[in-house]
Amino acid sequence: MRMATDSDHTFDVIVIGLGPGGEHVAGRLAERGLRVLGVDRRLVGGECPYWGCIPSKMMIRAADALAEARRVDGLAGTVEKVTPDWSLVAKRIREEATDDWDDQVAVDRLTGTGARFVRGTGRIAGPGRVDVDGTAYTATRGIVVNTGTTAAVPPVEGLADTPYWTNHEIIETAELPASLIVLGGGAIGCELSQVMARFGVEVTVVEAAERILALEEPEASETLAAALEADGVTVRAGVGAQRVAHDGSVFTVTLADGSTLTAEKLLVAAGRRADPAGVGLDTVGVARDARTAPVDERCRVTGGVWAVGDITGKGAFTHVSMYQAGVVIRDVLGEDGPPADYDALPRVTFTDPEVGAVGLTEAQARDRFANVQVGLTPLGETTRGWIARADGLIKVVADADRGVLVGATTVGPGGGEVLGALAVAVHAEVPIERLRSMIYAYPTFHRGIEDALGRLA
Repeated sequence: MRMATDSDHTFDVIVIGLGPGGEHVAGRLAERGLRVLGVDRRLVGGECPYWGCIPSKMMIRAADALAEARRVDGLAGTVEKVTPDWSLVAKRIREEATDDWDDQVAVDRLTGTGARFVRGTGRIAGPGRVDVDGTAYTATRGIVVNTGTTAAVPPVEGLADTPYWTNHEIIETAELPASLIVLGGGAIGCELSQVMARFGVEVTVVEAAERILALEEPEASETLAAALEADGVTVRAGVGAQRVAHDGSVFTVTLADGSTLTAEKLLVAAGRRADPAGVGLDTVGVARDARTAPVDERCRVTGGVWAVGDITGKGAFTHVSMYQAGVVIRDVLGEDGPPADYDALPRVTFTDPEVGAVGLTEAQARDRFANVQVGLTPLGETTRGWIARADGLIKVVADADRGVLVGATTVGPGGGEVLGALAVAVHAEVPIERLRSMIYAYPTFHRGIEDALGRLA
């Protein structure tokens, strides 16, 4: 039997957490010739391919197909009946997206770059030192943390003692309940609520804030709330859950106004929680009670420690994690490149209508700039929107003193795709007059950008 040597436990870089960003860092640095150890107790690839982006978008695509079929009446003919079949969606998620929640393909992809992989719980034990379930490892050049987040469970009386669902259980379910209460009206709650409703589930969304999608523009919230209600979702905004009980078959949720809701299942979609101390960042100077890992423009937590992804608090999106991974790779290798910049952070809620946003909301811009202009075009007033009978809008927010856009929101069919042009405009600080002089293809949804720019006031 071969005995372990010091070289088996000494690496140039150790990556703790192998979500999209961590896997990318580990694989790319290994390809560049560094000795890299990747550590994760969960599935290599992280939330995105197994319980997040990929399977949820399969669910959304299927639900959208049902909704589109129901739109045939009055537009292209008649439809006698649309019969949902969740088993087809569950089968596709299990077989095509997740390999039945087996990460062997991802592990092979990582080790194929030359990196070494250890399954276990990694924790920083001090500068350059990592402990994995009792085994000590040394990193001579640095440690990268990409441990992501877990579902945040609000401190509602009785909730912790019930068999509630998180995004994991709803993604994995092979059978749908007859009824569902969703705690949380953010992006995840809205997306999954609409999917469930379109597959025939009776859905109620409970959001403590005054509106769903509370972090985005009010106009987007209003449009989406109306769309969800048209799909049969009951939206209870402005009132939080006070107490939760489960009698073995039914959930009962008591709201702050004294009213009660009952359903077969309860989905907690109240945000995500990072745990910097849990991965040992407190041993390198991060406060034990820190909610995120503080990083500089090179994603450095401190000398020899970097962080990427949700744990940094810069945006719980795969594209942020991958963006930060590129910054870290360059920094570890000593290569030049632009620092991290989040002023043009794009985000998409994949509902129908789709909500895309980049940069600042109007309220955020007014807090930051002295002279803010806003232009808004209802999508139904554009030719393509009218043809498609599409609900939605395009809203642009400008710093008038500099003459550039600092934020934008698109709501409508392909809202995330229309957002692309506006993300470039915000990121590159393209002068508004230059944007106004562009030629916009007709008839397209993105042509509404031209009209919104013309309404800036």
